[in-house]
Amino acid sequence: MPLPRCDRLLAYALGALLLPAGLHAAEPGAPLCFTATEGREAPPPQAAAPAISPTELANAPIEVTGDHASLGVNGDAVLSGNVQVTQGDRSIHADHVEYDAKGGRLAVDGRVEYRDPLLIVRGRSGRYSATEGADFKGAEFELPSRPARGTAASMTLDAVGNARLTDVTFTTCPLTDPAWRLRADRIDLDSAHRNGVGRGTRVEFKGVPIFYAPWISFPLGTERKSGFLFPGAGYSTRSGAQLSVPYYWNIAPNRDLSFEPVIFARRGIDVAGNFRYLTRASRGKLDVSYLPDDRLFDDDRSYVHLGHRSELPAGWRFSIDAANASDTQYFEDFGQGPEGTSIAFVERTAELTYRDAHWNLRGAFQDFQTIDVDVAAIDRPYAAVPQLYASADYRVGQALQLRYGFEAEVVNFERNVGVTGWRYDAAPHLGLDWQGAGYFIRPALTWRATGYSLEDTAPGADRSPHRSLPTASLDLGLIFEGATGSHGQRRLTVEPRALYQYTPYRNQDALPVFDTAVPDLTLVQLFRTNRYVGGDRIADANQASFGVTSRVLDAASGRQLLAASIGQTVYFDTPRVSLPGEPVTDRDTSDLIAQIALTALRDWTADLGVQWNPEASERERMQVQLQYRPAATSVVNVGYRYQRDRIDQADASVAWPVTKRWSLFGRYIYSLHDDETLDQFAGFEYRSCCWRFRAVGRRFVSSRTGERDTGLYLQLELSGLASVGSSAVSFLEDAIRGYSPASPSL
Repeated sequence: MPLPRCDRLLAYALGALLLPAGLHAAEPGAPLCFTATEGREAPPPQAAAPAISPTELANAPIEVTGDHASLGVNGDAVLSGNVQVTQGDRSIHADHVEYDAKGGRLAVDGRVEYRDPLLIVRGRSGRYSATEGADFKGAEFELPSRPARGTAASMTLDAVGNARLTDVTFTTCPLTDPAWRLRADRIDLDSAHRNGVGRGTRVEFKGVPIFYAPWISFPLGTERKSGFLFPGAGYSTRSGAQLSVPYYWNIAPNRDLSFEPVIFARRGIDVAGNFRYLTRASRGKLDVSYLPDDRLFDDDRSYVHLGHRSELPAGWRFSIDAANASDTQYFEDFGQGPEGTSIAFVERTAELTYRDAHWNLRGAFQDFQTIDVDVAAIDRPYAAVPQLYASADYRVGQALQLRYGFEAEVVNFERNVGVTGWRYDAAPHLGLDWQGAGYFIRPALTWRATGYSLEDTAPGADRSPHRSLPTASLDLGLIFEGATGSHGQRRLTVEPRALYQYTPYRNQDALPVFDTAVPDLTLVQLFRTNRYVGGDRIADANQASFGVTSRVLDAASGRQLLAASIGQTVYFDTPRVSLPGEPVTDRDTSDLIAQIALTALRDWTADLGVQWNPEASERERMQVQLQYRPAATSVVNVGYRYQRDRIDQADASVAWPVTKRWSLFGRYIYSLHDDETLDQFAGFEYRSCCWRFRAVGRRFVSSRTGERDTGLYLQLELSGLASVGSSAVSFLEDAIRGYSPASPSL
């Protein structure tokens, strides 16, 4: 169970929360106005206004009001009682203010309060100068835009917007329950360079120190900043206790690197990281993990994945999606759950593509690394090196459109075992697309020619087999629509569709099988003109597929409330073409496909899909999903999956808040076919106004080896600061369909 990377920077969050408003020096001679307000209430503090520009602030006059004012002959002044000092969008309120005319300084005392659009500071005493800035003793500060507050023994704001805080504490918790605090010996904030530095920084939770950094640097805004992230911790039965100490390197505005060494108690140190880059025309990400001399595996372990895409001139695009694992057991040891351990192949693809309104071109190299060693060599996928594809589609006319074009492909298939070689495939097509209000008619004719140039064939076998044949089809559809409901508030549609196709039989037993398979039968598959995917087999057909879909829609919004579909194929001639080992049955009809999707109820959704064999009177496949979701954090899922002789599973998952602060999570997957539990986890979350804690325990069975593994996910999240531990949130979102975490604030 590899440790997920923490996604929040301690330094970043601290900088965003403690950013003070900059102070700028007033121009020499800026007017200073005094007004006595004896016998009147001091004006109430004004709501924070948008910050003014530095130039506007520098030219803004300083206005001072108070209940009592005493002016000296040299310009000095003493004000007392509800004294208000204002310059631009900054203001200071105090019980007592002394103005030094010669130095242009204000000394404030007694219940001092400083306000600007981002910051509120309260202290016992302080000073303010248009040219020197301000400082406060025994300061308490707040951020009015969010519930955040703190204290500092002293706070100094200079004239250019820099700030220094000493003996600092900070929290987003209320005064009545300061569950966590950040403490720092000193914090320096440079607003000009939008940078901050903290020294002697530590985080306490419930009075217990959980993090310490002698020096941290952080941005004062949304900019990324290099620095250490919070460490992560976890445990799995395969690898033992785990600890990660990630570091983030902001290389440039368009490049960064996350470096995360992970210590596995039973294996060693895994040096992991990911590099991201973004340019005007390209973007990509490189993930690397390297664990030298795994003590359990007795060898080096590694995993590399590169994803890249470049937008080239004239509509061309180049992309790479390639990965490599050091060994076939890598995902068994480091995968999280059955979905990770079920990886049978790792794909490597590089392709150059072009697409416009009519043309689609593709040149690619594709290869696979086999992870599942139980897959026989003869059954492993071929490498396509290279694969060249081109297609064109043109239309002529408006009401009765003539469609014509072609698809063509040239591929070289390589593998260590079995027949290899080139396949050439071309399929020109011609048809009509006649459609109007409530109907469409689409007759089409396709001719497909395929040839091979083979190597490593059986003795006496044809090394250049070929095949060519036509396909004629007629696709018809109607849409009937009408109002329903007592007030016509719903619309009911009935949408029948029929597809007739004819493809003559050609013996294709001499052709190799490079990339061809039979996909699962669905409503989409019913209305394809070839039941195979891949170019090595073209199914003979004299058949008609029939289907009907009915929908109930909300008349006002058009939202679908209910959809039901059913379809089946009728064979006028028994299909004769088959793949090696594919059973051929003498049947008049295909299996029956039915689907229902219910979304009419406010919080309920239901989906049902069935593939029914009418000849054997039994189901071939079935899937049922029922969900109750009254809120993003309140979800109950019940599911059932069935595939004859292979899968028979029940699945239930829940995420539910049982009180305002407590939530429970769980999932249970049981195989009725194997009579065992495949995956199960349970956990809880406790939320406070400024922190929350999650704990999830999981036990699962590897889908390939049947071995069991146990993992523990822990996460402490401090609102406005960072998370400590592995990311239980991402795990829960993936495992519980429809779940989204709540904000920690109540």
